[in-house]
Amino acid sequence: MNKYLYAFLVIVTTALMGSSFAIGKIGLEYVTPILLVGLRFTIAGVLMAIIVKLMKRPHPASIKDWFLMAVIGFFQTAGVMACIFLSLLTISAGESSILTFMNPLLVVVFGTLFFKAKYLLSQWLGVFLGFIGVFITMGATISMEIGTMLGILSACSWAVATLLIKSWGMRFDTWVLTAYQMVYGGLILLGGSFLLEQPQFNLTATSLFILLWLAIMASIVQFAGWFYLLKIGDPGKTSAFLFLAPFFGVLTGWLLLNEPLDPSILAGGVFIFAGIFLVNWNSTAKVRYKELASDLEEIR
Repeated sequence: MNKYLYAFLVIVTTALMGSSFAIGKIGLEYVTPILLVGLRFTIAGVLMAIIVKLMKRPHPASIKDWFLMAVIGFFQTAGVMACIFLSLLTISAGESSILTFMNPLLVVVFGTLFFKAKYLLSQWLGVFLGFIGVFITMGATISMEIGTMLGILSACSWAVATLLIKSWGMRFDTWVLTAYQMVYGGLILLGGSFLLEQPQFNLTATSLFILLWLAIMASIVQFAGWFYLLKIGDPGKTSAFLFLAPFFGVLTGWLLLNEPLDPSILAGGVFIFAGIFLVNWNSTAKVRYKELASDLEEIR
């Protein structure tokens, strides 16, 4: 593949990932947070489900597999997105994006603690640098905001989802899994909206545009572009470019919301980016996925 086209797609997909934080925060002026992400991923998931059906991609044949996709959707979509958008009520879009995208660091920690994964020394160095960055970022505010904890929880949920996908993902077609985990996650979020908040949607041209942008551009297009990059390039090296997403989160927060480029957030972000880069760039980590799959088989 042409290296310039590859670079262009990397920038587009990571920019869509990062900018969704600032755009989502604007959307909170019109829609309550859990309802917004519930609508976003239900719409995106249903549209993708129609597409994969028309493409005749292989769908799960057992109720068990549909249930496993729902579990992934709970962590990957419902857990991550609920924490992100609730965090945006009290912290900046830039800080939320930085905290959320430390999930590769937590994959190393959780994988080692619970799933007997083995990682390189340089990857552990990346984890160390990343957590220094989190500490610095948290010091950007005088007191610990609830949004900071929610940002960290979003990264934890994403890390759990990553480990589940690494174990169960081989059972599913990638596009089918992507579509239906969004459907499940979106429906869980919609239900959560009626249980945990008083759902409100001020329907205007702006709020409708934000919802459709988040559902189509920041979900379907972003996922399609990213999976295409993983398919044509080395997954480990491609994943290293995820550090660009929080950079775009900070940048769009500054451009769209006039969020200050606080030195503490910028310094913490540099450490986290360096940590994520070290963790992702070394794609030769030895993880005993057969044992992981065996351990998780008990859940099924």
